[in-house]
Amino acid sequence: MFYLNIALSIATFVAYTLPFLAPKAFPFLSVLTLILPFFLMVNFVFFLYWLLQFKRQMLLSGVLLLLGISFLNRFYKFSEVNLPEDPSDFKLMSYNVRLFNLYEWLPNDDVPFQISNLLLDEQPDILCLQDYLPNDDVNVNMFKYKLIKLEGDRLKFGQAIYSKFKIVNSGEIAFPNSFNSVIYADILKEKDTLRVYSMHLESIKISADINQEMDEKRSKFIFNNISKAFSQQQNQSELIKEHYLSCHHPKIICGDMNNSAFSYVYRTIKGELKDAFEEAGSGFGKSYNYKYYPARIDYIFVEQNIEVKQFSSLDYFIQSDHFPQLARLKINAPE
Repeated sequence: MFYLNIALSIATFVAYTLPFLAPKAFPFLSVLTLILPFFLMVNFVFFLYWLLQFKRQMLLSGVLLLLGISFLNRFYKFSEVNLPEDPSDFKLMSYNVRLFNLYEWLPNDDVPFQISNLLLDEQPDILCLQDYLPNDDVNVNMFKYKLIKLEGDRLKFGQAIYSKFKIVNSGEIAFPNSFNSVIYADILKEKDTLRVYSMHLESIKISADINQEMDEKRSKFIFNNISKAFSQQQNQSELIKEHYLSCHHPKIICGDMNNSAFSYVYRTIKGELKDAFEEAGSGFGKSYNYKYYPARIDYIFVEQNIEVKQFSSLDYFIQSDHFPQLARLKINAPE
């Protein structure tokens, strides 16, 4: 048992270092970031196993858990924040809508109607949609302003930002050799100009294979897909950071990052920004509808002077393979 504990500890320690190492340099090792939460849970089981026997071997997993305390906060939050509402608060929702179920991945035939009802119930002031496809059945009449960027030949799809506040400027960060991108809008809220980025990074493309029987060939295929996507995401994350560092407005970066909170990509994009889930969320913050694992791959990052007063991942709302991310925010005067 202790030999197994040692092997797990080595793998866990390697996973701890990966957010600081470029995926291009270690593409195969980078896959470990996806299962770091599993490593943490098994280390906790080992810790309890040795503790109940009053064995000093418990120190190995105990020390590793202490070293990874910051990772634990990204994985699970025990208490949520719900600060009193203020007239200057605003709501932002980010949602990968998966083309509004165009190809009937879900057995629901009323996805646009259900999403319209959600928007009416939650009343977001700013709405960022990834995997967006124009659909007349989705009611976005509450938003006066919009930015839509579509790509493709036969099927035009992409991203959209809807806003109740005036959009005074907009643009795109194009990713080389990819259909994915980032769009951004400068939004005038009272006297403040706020820049909102909606991102959709390279997909790891494993959802169609993950529930099928695994053999050596399929395992290698999935492993290579993940490694290739992580290398592309490295370039994409660096382009995003380079772009937003040149912006002097308060910033929000949200959307589908297609990577975990334990990755180099997460660390690069987040930088000095705040993760809304860490600030005000609770539970696992699950954002992707995968039944075997509470995956969090969608994020809302905000500038230091933007207060996160409430955050939730609406994991009861199953109208896509992702769940809507909703945050109530307030822009404070910079210190």
